Order: sequence, then C-alpha cells, then structure tokens
Amino acid sequence: MLIFIACFIGDLWSGSEGGVIKVWYGEAIEKSLVSQREEKRKTSFLVERSSIDLRDMVSDGGACPLPAVDVKLLLSDNSRSKVWSAGYLSFALWDSRTKELLKVFNIDGQVDTRFDSLSSQDPYSYETKQTLFSSPRKEKARSPVGFLQRSRNALLGAADAVRRVAVKAGFGDDTRRIEAFTMSADGMIWTGSANGSLAQWDGSGNRLREFLHHSSSVQCICNFGTRLWVGYMDGNIQLLDLEGNLLGGWIAHNSPILSMAVGRSYIFSLAGHGGIRGWNLSSPGPLDSILRSELIEKDVSYKNFEYMKVLVGSWNVGQEKASYESLRAWLKLPTPEVGVVVVGLQEVDMGAGFLAMSAAKETVGLEGSPNGEWWLDVIGQILKGHSFVRVGSRQMAGLIIAVWVRINLKQLIGDVDNAAVACGLGRAIGNKGAVGLRMRIHDRSICFVNCHFAAHMEAVSRRNEDFDHVFRSITFSSPSNVLLTTSVSGSAAQPLRGENGSRLPKLSDTDMIVFLGDFNYRLSDISYDEAMGLVSRRCFDWLRENDQLRAEMRYGRVFQGLREGEFKFPPTYKFDKHIAGLSGYDSSEKKRIPAWCDRILYRDSRASSDIECSLECPVVGSISMYDSCMEATDSDHKPVKCVFNLDVAHVDKQTMRQKYGEIMTSNKKVLYLLQGLEAFPEVNISTNDIILQDQNPAVVKLQNRSTEELACFEIIGQTPNSSGTPFSGFPSWLKVSPAVGIISPGQSVEVTLQHGQLRSQDYLSSTSGNSPGAGQEKDATLLVMVTGVYSTAMRDHKIHVKHGSRRDAFPSSGYNFADRFFG
Repeated sequence: MLIFIACFIGDLWSGSEGGVIKVWYGEAIEKSLVSQREEKRKTSFLVERSSIDLRDMVSDGGACPLPAVDVKLLLSDNSRSKVWSAGYLSFALWDSRTKELLKVFNIDGQVDTRFDSLSSQDPYSYETKQTLFSSPRKEKARSPVGFLQRSRNALLGAADAVRRVAVKAGFGDDTRRIEAFTMSADGMIWTGSANGSLAQWDGSGNRLREFLHHSSSVQCICNFGTRLWVGYMDGNIQLLDLEGNLLGGWIAHNSPILSMAVGRSYIFSLAGHGGIRGWNLSSPGPLDSILRSELIEKDVSYKNFEYMKVLVGSWNVGQEKASYESLRAWLKLPTPEVGVVVVGLQEVDMGAGFLAMSAAKETVGLEGSPNGEWWLDVIGQILKGHSFVRVGSRQMAGLIIAVWVRINLKQLIGDVDNAAVACGLGRAIGNKGAVGLRMRIHDRSICFVNCHFAAHMEAVSRRNEDFDHVFRSITFSSPSNVLLTTSVSGSAAQPLRGENGSRLPKLSDTDMIVFLGDFNYRLSDISYDEAMGLVSRRCFDWLRENDQLRAEMRYGRVFQGLREGEFKFPPTYKFDKHIAGLSGYDSSEKKRIPAWCDRILYRDSRASSDIECSLECPVVGSISMYDSCMEATDSDHKPVKCVFNLDVAHVDKQTMRQKYGEIMTSNKKVLYLLQGLEAFPEVNISTNDIILQDQNPAVVKLQNRSTEELACFEIIGQTPNSSGTPFSGFPSWLKVSPAVGIISPGQSVEVTLQHGQLRSQDYLSSTSGNSPGAGQEKDATLLVMVTGVYSTAMRDHKIHVKHGSRRDAFPSSGYNFADRFFG
C-alpha cells in the first residue's frame, strides 16, 4: 500500500502497486468500531474482507481502462463528491459515492482512448456492472466488447506495464512524473511534477494552466486561504497565489521537503533529515521586515567568527602516477593553520575506451577507476600524517576532486555534496568538463569546481563556452544555505531570483566559490622563441600581457565576477617529463609555446574589496600563497597550489532563537501585526435549520460582513451513528455544493443542499435504524468552519438538515453488498 485516505462520506481508499485501488465502506468500519467487545473480532475480520477492488470492477473481458502503474497519490474532492487517483503520468477520476470511474487522462489532460472505447461500446450501465461485480463470479456476464477491441486493450495494457517498469528503472519520460497534488480553497486541483512544473486543473479533470518557477522536483503542495506553498527536492519552498503567480521563495532546509502543514498562524515544513521549521502565513510581508531589522540590531549577541586556512591544489597528471617526492613537495603544508585541503586532478585516465565506459557508468550513477583510487589513497596517506580525513570526492572520467579536513574541524563541516558536468563530445563525454564539491563550513556554503576545458591555441571561444556551460549546468542535490531569517526555528530564508525574475544558476547561491584546473588558456601573439627568451630571463610580467585568460576576463567574456591572485611562477605547460627546471619546456618538433594553463580563481561574499566580514558578507577570503611546484616532473604540466585565508561569520543558533523569541513576545509592532493576523471576518449564515423534501434543493447563503478581509469556509458533516456519537463525514444521502470556497469582502456565496441518489451498495440499508430504506426521517449536522487567510483561528456554525423520505422512494433492487457480510 502506497497511499491511504478517507473521503468525505467516511469511506477509506487505498492505492497500491500495479494500479490496485481498494475501497472500504465507512458504514462497515463504523459498525466494527461501535460493536460490542465480543463481536469486535468478527466484525474486524469482516471489514478486512469487505474491501472492493475498483480495478477489477472496471475491467471487462481482460481489458482495463486504468494503466497498470503504481497508485501513489489519492485526493478527495469533497466539494464535488469525487476522488482523484494518480500514477506516474496519469490520473483517474472517480465518483466517491457510486465508485463509478468517470475519466482516465494523462498529465497533458488528454483522455485515455481505452476509456473512451470501453465507455462507448459497453451497453450495460455502471450500476449493472456493480451488481455483476458483487455477484458470484460464475454469474458475471461478459460484455459484448469485440475480440479485436479486447486484444487492442490488452496490448495497450502490456505497453503500460513496460512503461511502468521503464519509469521505475529510470528510463523514459521520468522528469514529468506526478509527485504531489492538493485542492485549493477555490476548488481547483494543483499537481506538481518531477521537473518542477505545476499544473492547475478544474474539478472535472480539465487541465487549465501550467507554471514553472523552479527546476527542482516538486515534493509536496500545501494550501491555506489564498496561498499555495510548494516544497521541492532541493529544500526550497516557494509561495504562489491561486492564480499561479510567484510571491516569494526561500531555502527552507538542506534536504528535500517531505511534507507541509498549517497550524495557527504558521506553515510548518518537514525535511528529509527530520528537521521541522515554521514560517508565518503572512511571509513574505511587513512582519518579516520588522523581524529582520530587529535581529540585525541584536547580531552582536549571536555573531561569531571563524578563521582558517584552505590549501587548494590542481594538477594535470597526464595519465601518470606521481612519485612520492613530487606529491610531498606539492602538498607540503606551508603552515599548521591549514585546516582544509582541496585537490583537483585532470587526465587521471584517458583513452577512447575508458571515456566511453565512464560515460556509460555516469548514466547509472557509477564513478571511479583504479587509477583514481590510487591517487586518492596516496594523497590520503600523506595527509593522514597531519591528522586529515577525507570528507568527500567525485570522479568523472579523468577528472577528480577531493576534500580533506583536519579531524578537529570535522564537526564544523556538513552537507558535503558533489556534481559533474561533461563538456566533451556532444556535452556527454567527460574528457573535458568539471567536477565539483560543495560543503558547509559553519553553515556557510563553499564550493570547489575542478575544470578541464577545450585544448589548442585557437579554441578560446570554446573554452569560454565550456565555462559558461559548467556555471549554468552544474547541479547539486541539496541547496546551499544562507543567513538571516524570520523562521520560527531561526532558519534561513532568501529569494533565489535574479532582477528579472529568472532562476539564478546553482553556483550563484554559494557564499564562496573556487575554480581550479587546467583551463587550457594559452599565450597568443608570441612565438616560441620569444616566449622562451622571456621565460629564461624570468620576465613573467611581460609574458602575462599575452595571456588569453586575462584578456578574456578583462573583456567580461569568462569567469565573470571571479578574480585571481598575483603569481610570479613560470608557465606550467608544456614540459618534457622527468626534466627539472626551466630547461624542461617542450623540446619536440611541435615546440608548443609555454602557457599558464593551470590556474586557481575565486569569488567570496564581497561585492567590493573594502567590505569586511559580517553576517551580511559572511565569507571573506584573501590569498597568502599562489605558486607552482617546479620539483614535480612526472607530467607535462606542473601542479599549482593556492592558500586562502578565510574569515567566516556565523550564527550562534541557540542565542539567535532566544533573541527571536524575545522579539516575538515583546516588540509592540510585532504584537500588533500578529493580533491583526489572528482576526477573521464575521460571516452570517442565512439559516441553521434545513428540511429537504424529496429531490428539491435548499439554499444556504453565507455572507461575509467584512469590507476588507477575505473569508474562507469549509463545510463538513457530522452524522450520528448507531451508538449516538457523531460520525465525521457527509451522510451518503446528502449532496452539498460547494463544500469549500472563498468569500470576497462584502460578498455572499450560496451553498446548495440536496438529497442525492443512493449508491447501489449502501451499508445503511441493513445496519442502521436510520436507514434510507426504512421509511424514517434522516438527519445530519453540518459544520460551516470560517477562517481568515493568515490564521487557522476558526469560528464554526451548525446547520441541522432533515429529510423526510418514503419507503418506496428508495428501491433496494439488485444484490446488496452489505448483506453479503452483515445480513
């Protein structure tokens, strides 16, 4: 069983694997709950056997209009007496009273052709099918659906089974699969998909509009009043109005949002790691501005700073294994204050066969190679002697990135995540591309990206394109974190939109980012002999004037917003192997011009260099060393390394929560706003007593007396059971429309109450003295619950409904399902 709900008349619906949908009638469950102790075991057993399989009910001659996919979502539309069921890419719409299948349609709103065929060719009414289903199997007649039609439907059913397996295995159009849905206060249905899209539907299953405000998978949708909250896989929450317009968004958690619920004046979210956080229903709004301003004024009491050094190294190893001496020279710690070591390697493995295999492994989530493991092990052994432990790594083809931290700092590191982007042939092969690691240090997001871009002197534009592709495409599974908040728990909240409303790249969310690797930018407009002459005289300043990377950055064509430390080391490419010193540059016939291919660039939280570290600018970095390692001769590239001095501003969360609580309970402006949010409009009910005669409808008018505030209403039923206690849910004989809605200021809404047609298998016919067929008067109590849009504070009004019926008004023809178990 994958999902379980109770519909408004008390029936229980369940969805399971393979498209199985079962229903347990509420009257049978009620009877088992109120039965005497000695009868409970018997009635409980009968309840277990009393479920009906709706898939079997709608099947005919081996053909079923329902796709054989797992039913993982169910929704009861109380206002229209309908139940929605959802699989991966399709929906089914049911009448919750009669259990009739009304419609089968896909995620685009297109009606399934098998459902149309069966509906048009089957001469039997749905009530007849129910009777046949409830009768013994040997009495069940076969519908005159033609052999060819049944064969066609069987083939389509087999295709559905193949598609279900493909979707579950990760093949096919899995990005559009349905992940969540809900019904809003205006009666619309909202669904969310794995590609981040949201769709709005009317109550009859017609697709109205689609919205895409975020690229991560939708995990849950919550509605209250005039607002929708959407929780995503990457930990973001977005706020929409009932027209689908984006009102705001923030990072709520660093793991998927599993569920959301409204309580009092707050929306609460549950994350995959078990954390729960809450936000005021009016957020974003004036309350947030006041809280943010007050918290900033008090930040001295909860603001702390951490100072650390980070060593970043990059080396194109040219498919070689380095000597121990080369590694020690490259990774020698310049100071014991270094607490984090980041290593990026390029060309660990190459060759067409390896690259093809690596690309295939990437598609199924596999990575690594024997050479890659060798490098990680040998570097780990060197750093282990300095009390470092590896906290994360990622390999794609010949690219590797890994991070080690000192053991005493490990508790400060969290949410280590990785990603990879291929830039090779067709943007699919990893001989060129990037691998990245992102982690939190004191809740500050720092990202390291190891890159290998297009080679050759003339490929400047292609290198620029490779960077742009990496920057825009690299995706981590969880979001980066941010700082100030108006959350109940003191968690982070920050919009994730550009000035024009467009979604910013993932790397834009980080507090600091470091790019390292073999960027392959060369020296242009200079000959080999001229370059070697400048190198031999160590005139690197003159040589840098021909550096392609500096020229492209100066024109704003690549690495926008990043900067590089000053360096005085010789060009790092291209060398003859195992030859030390400046005499080792390429001596082959090609005589490749020396170049600074291997670089390290960064961007911290500062908008300008004169800004100091603070909670608003939480990570400030400077460079204390930027050098190459000329002693390493194992590759045609020289490794480079850079030491960053980091100041990290962070929050003492416990103290911040205390300050937050003080503001919420003592600030007069906050208290005034909260009091206003708790208020709800006055709604008048035209009558509290309704007497229904036969099928004639009655109307109750709900009037919103407020001239400024919206009023939300929901109507629920309370029917006395055989023990006299209220049974929550509408009685099966009563129709109420609409059962939910929003009333504009000064306006009214008319609610229609009418005696409905009985479902053909109604337990009341034999289990209650107040039964429809007993010729007695039926009665029920309706609760009209009224709230505002910013609080669950509620006022309810009772409406008493009676219906005087005649025994012959409710014929009990056909087989009675209840008699089978309780007669």
